[in-house]
Amino acid sequence: MTRTGPGSVPGMADIQLLRLDHAPALLAFEQENRAYFAASIPDRGDSYFSAFAERLGDLLTEQAAGLHFFHVLVSGDGGSTDEILGRVNLVDVTDGSAELGYRIAEKAAGKGVATDAVRRLCLLAAETYGLTALHARTTLDNPASHAVLTRAGFVSTGEIDISGRPGRSYIRTLS
Repeated sequence: MTRTGPGSVPGMADIQLLRLDHAPALLAFEQENRAYFAASIPDRGDSYFSAFAERLGDLLTEQAAGLHFFHVLVSGDGGSTDEILGRVNLVDVTDGSAELGYRIAEKAAGKGVATDAVRRLCLLAAETYGLTALHARTTLDNPASHAVLTRAGFVSTGEIDISGRPGRSYIRTLS
């Protein structure tokens, strides 16, 4: 059974603001999906994993300052077996806008989880954080991400470079 509450819909993974107690499940999620993610987005590198605890502490400090809002998609009933199925983040929050980024576990891909999460985060961005616009970007060789962004109401603003790879930028105005 999946919990309901802010950011959740019955039957779907719960969107939770990142907390320190998510650390073990978040690290497991990142490790289990590293190769899968690296196939379509730039790899985080070994240092991300070796300094994970320190990095997470820094992120939580930045989140507390209102610079970013990091979220995890949690599947479970609130017990010790809860699993992280994805991340949906709002980074570089400034002047009413932020950049949206997301990662969905390989085992949850192709099931509508990403589209649902992005749509729900757009609502949270507007209703909870008072944002008026979100930006996103993805590499050109990631058609699934392009589809998610388009289904969630994002509009392409042009082609860009993402760490040496061709990509596309998007924007969504929030109401």
